[in-house]
Amino acid sequence: MAAILSNLRNTVIAGFVLALIFFLMYAMTGGNTLSGVLGSHNFWAFFIRWTHVLSGVMWIGLLWYFNFVQIPNMPNIPDEQKPAISKVIAPAALWWFRWGAMATLVTGLLLAMSSGYLTAALTIGISEGFATPKHIAIGLGMWLAIIMFINVWFVIWPNQKIALGIISAPDDAKAKAARTAMLFSRANTLLSFPMFFGMVSAQNLY
Repeated sequence: MAAILSNLRNTVIAGFVLALIFFLMYAMTGGNTLSGVLGSHNFWAFFIRWTHVLSGVMWIGLLWYFNFVQIPNMPNIPDEQKPAISKVIAPAALWWFRWGAMATLVTGLLLAMSSGYLTAALTIGISEGFATPKHIAIGLGMWLAIIMFINVWFVIWPNQKIALGIISAPDDAKAKAARTAMLFSRANTLLSFPMFFGMVSAQNLY
């Protein structure tokens, strides 16, 4: 067990293997067959939803890490120790952060498409004459997520590259970029709560 838990790659692989075992247990119960399950639309809709949730946990988990842990505590870190955050931890976290956002967006669009509500959601129910409340809710959630994705890739990440010194810039430009990245990251934190409300309410309130 120590060999698995002491190595992140092994831990992740073991987690996926355990999930696969759960899936095989499901596929062999209730009269199901493996080929039947794999050939069903419901399985692939579930699989896309699962990857969407995994990606979203990575994205929003890191967003909240930045806003609830890293940013508030940076002033408490001695100056000589701050390069450990800005040169090592932050760039690695931002890699997973932005690609988690990309994976969440792509899998979310695929999920809406495979479930047949992509157009209804993107038009926030207009295409259906506002006939399906859950499509309005999921549509609002999707648009908030799209805005958050745009903030990540086109505002937060470009400014973080300047703030962290990945792109050379004078000190005043770095300070300005750091503040811009922080404000848009904080805006995404604000939007994450109604975004989750739209996503979850579409599944449970209607």
